[in-house]
Amino acid sequence: MQMGEVHLPGVDLYMVNDPALVRRMLSGQPDQFPKSPLLADALRPLLGDSILTTNGDQWQRQREMMNPAFAQAKLDVAFPVMRAAADDLVERLTEAAQRGSELNIEVELTHVTADIIYRTIFSEPLSGDDAHKVFDAFARFQALAPKLMLPSMYGVRWLVWPWNVWQSRRAASDIRRLLEKLIRSRHEAWLRGDDLGKNDILSALMTSRDRKTGEPFSFDELVDQVAVLFLAGHETSASALTWAVYLLSAVPEVQERVHQETCRVFGQRTPEQRDMKALVLTRNVFRETLRLFPPVGFMARESAQTCPMRDKMVPKGASVMISPWLIHRHRERWSDPDAFNPDRFDDDASRESIRQSYLPFGMGPRVCLGAAFALQEATLILASLIRAFRLETVTGHTPMPVGRLTIRSDNGVRLRIFKREDQ
Repeated sequence: MQMGEVHLPGVDLYMVNDPALVRRMLSGQPDQFPKSPLLADALRPLLGDSILTTNGDQWQRQREMMNPAFAQAKLDVAFPVMRAAADDLVERLTEAAQRGSELNIEVELTHVTADIIYRTIFSEPLSGDDAHKVFDAFARFQALAPKLMLPSMYGVRWLVWPWNVWQSRRAASDIRRLLEKLIRSRHEAWLRGDDLGKNDILSALMTSRDRKTGEPFSFDELVDQVAVLFLAGHETSASALTWAVYLLSAVPEVQERVHQETCRVFGQRTPEQRDMKALVLTRNVFRETLRLFPPVGFMARESAQTCPMRDKMVPKGASVMISPWLIHRHRERWSDPDAFNPDRFDDDASRESIRQSYLPFGMGPRVCLGAAFALQEATLILASLIRAFRLETVTGHTPMPVGRLTIRSDNGVRLRIFKREDQ
């Protein structure tokens, strides 16, 4: 199916799977298809009016003011932070691995990705207690988000239970409280002229100025933008890494090939950034995971005016959905689409599929600017894990993917972990 539609009282919903239409929406005519207000409504308690949810001039202003922050996420600047967090992850898991313990790897991978973006934003590590608080709060917020979005999408907002709204706001408040505590002390020091010498994202955001007015971000705007960087900078990577580790556990022969690659590239020394290019298979494992389990399974847009799409006339105000999950598994566009096959990314036969039908980071002006950051982070973490440990699935446990803000497992991802001797 290239395009589907659902019509209910008060709502028109279209699902677009045609790559040409997807490029038109995201790259050719992005102003014609702005971010859906459904997304903003669901995320506002956590993200406020931030770059992830705004449109038009407001989004353009925020995007320009955030450009300096992305300089602090350059791959060479971020690599030592990533390596330190990956080393801490291996250290945390070593005791469990020596016992061959069973654990929910989702929690650990959420911790390490949150730790990396936390260090990149604030120049300090995320403590264990705070990491679990963040994981629990994000899990609660994610579970509630669809319950808030879906009734709005189908024109029945009255089905949203006040209890769910309250719980969602409470989870968002827990996350923002942690961020506000760190931002406030730094912001007050910056206003006094004392926040000097920090080479991180928060400093870049505080010193950024509106091109037209010369004004900096207000405190509330800082919290909004840091919240979106924190969410986008760790949640999507944690989702994809969790599925990558599960797939490697389920396919031992690929896991062993990754282990051999890490031993060949690293030897007995500490990983360096220059090593990342040599980890071809490890990187392809992550790219294939992004195909099978794209963190953002659905992108919601709104048609700004009535327009034709294929044989349909899409009315102004209609919700138009793009699903990387469906496009990445479309049988007309991929060979053996449901199979985990990292080698397809080195196969010339897959080149056209990858070019036309692969969009884990979106495309166009709102493409994920952290794509290279995420790819380097994931390659290093996977290499560090598989170099140090052998992972096995747990008999009787099959993770159940569900679409929340990202694609997560409804029942966790439980694995058994064993320390390797040949590392």
